[in-house]
Amino acid sequence: MTALLFGTFLGGLLIGLPVAVALGGASLLYVALTGDLPLLVVVHRMVNGIDSFPLLAVPFFIMAGNLMNSAGITDRIFNFALAAVGWARGGLGHVNVFASIIFAGMSGTAVADAGGLGTIEIKAMRDNGYPDKFSIGITAASTVIGPIIPPSLPLVIYGVMANASVGQLFAAGILPGLLIALVLFAWVAVVARLNHFPRDAAFRLGRLARAAWRGTLPLLTPVILIGGMKSGLFTPTEAAIAATVYALFLGLVAYRTLGWNRLVRVSMETIETTAVVLLIVAGASIFGWLITTTRVSEEIAEAVLAVTSDRVLVLLVVNALLLVVGCFLETIAAITILVPVLLPLVTKVGVDPVHFGIIMTLNLVIGLLTPPVGMVIYILARISGRSFEFVTRAIAPFLVPLFAALLIVTYWPGFVLYLPTVFYR
Repeated sequence: MTALLFGTFLGGLLIGLPVAVALGGASLLYVALTGDLPLLVVVHRMVNGIDSFPLLAVPFFIMAGNLMNSAGITDRIFNFALAAVGWARGGLGHVNVFASIIFAGMSGTAVADAGGLGTIEIKAMRDNGYPDKFSIGITAASTVIGPIIPPSLPLVIYGVMANASVGQLFAAGILPGLLIALVLFAWVAVVARLNHFPRDAAFRLGRLARAAWRGTLPLLTPVILIGGMKSGLFTPTEAAIAATVYALFLGLVAYRTLGWNRLVRVSMETIETTAVVLLIVAGASIFGWLITTTRVSEEIAEAVLAVTSDRVLVLLVVNALLLVVGCFLETIAAITILVPVLLPLVTKVGVDPVHFGIIMTLNLVIGLLTPPVGMVIYILARISGRSFEFVTRAIAPFLVPLFAALLIVTYWPGFVLYLPTVFYR
């Protein structure tokens, strides 16, 4: 019957059913055929799965990211980044990464970064003579920073599924996010020197000051969110509301770039995306509950531990699995499905649930850059006018620094857990 549960789910995905329908349908069929539980249990578990206070952050973080893109705020971020680091060799590559660090503190998703900043960055790099392979590759790689540095939508979903503190997860994401940026800066520097890329803008203090002044309000967003959470002014969930209110203030009052029609469109996009995310969470809640009650997660843990109980090898196997899954499943869907399966295994070898949240999220976000389902590939292909295959080849070399960062994050728990320990423990 357990094989039927997984087989029905995978079969649904193969024939093209939405993830939420495949999860809920497989669970419903399992309950119906076993006859041990009333069918109404499926509905109850799905409702209970989304009856969670931290999930209130989902629509607000989605809307905040959409508002930032629609209100023209990304232009101000890009101009500040250009003034700050455009003087380096391969300057626009560094600008690409630096802008993603700033935007990560506002949106929390890789897709928003690719769709918002990506449009500006690829055009600017083309205008300055950079090859498309480099501009598309670094744009894709820098989007990985978004879901790691707080606020992060995948970390909110993981916190709900793993019953882990979202605040601790946000704190744990700061240093790994900066590490990813650091290795990408180094990679850009090497590629720029090998290819004799130019310096795109001379450093001028006056220009930097003007760009900082024009971008002051957007640049304050991460400070407001992280400072508010650290000071106890609001919880991580309430930070999502603060981000949305601040984005509305910037678009409607400060810059007046957000008209009524655009606001309605952003609202409808937010409703659509939120509905999809919460349907996946609802379907995964009943699926995960069945996995737990049938002891599948415990049996998987026991099977792996029977082969090896070495923490290094277990994490290596889990990383490999997550990277493969990330190639085929969207990040939030994969988190909701795999947390009940993998968390019992890694905790038995001494991995902290907060540490594992960063490992899982980073693996799955890298999956957004890999075929056949990588959403970032599709977005950048549309933005750049290049084929899916060209974009995939352009991204491939930039997976090297991302894998290097993944190994550090995986095997150096003290690095990941330092800020959660300082702030919360």
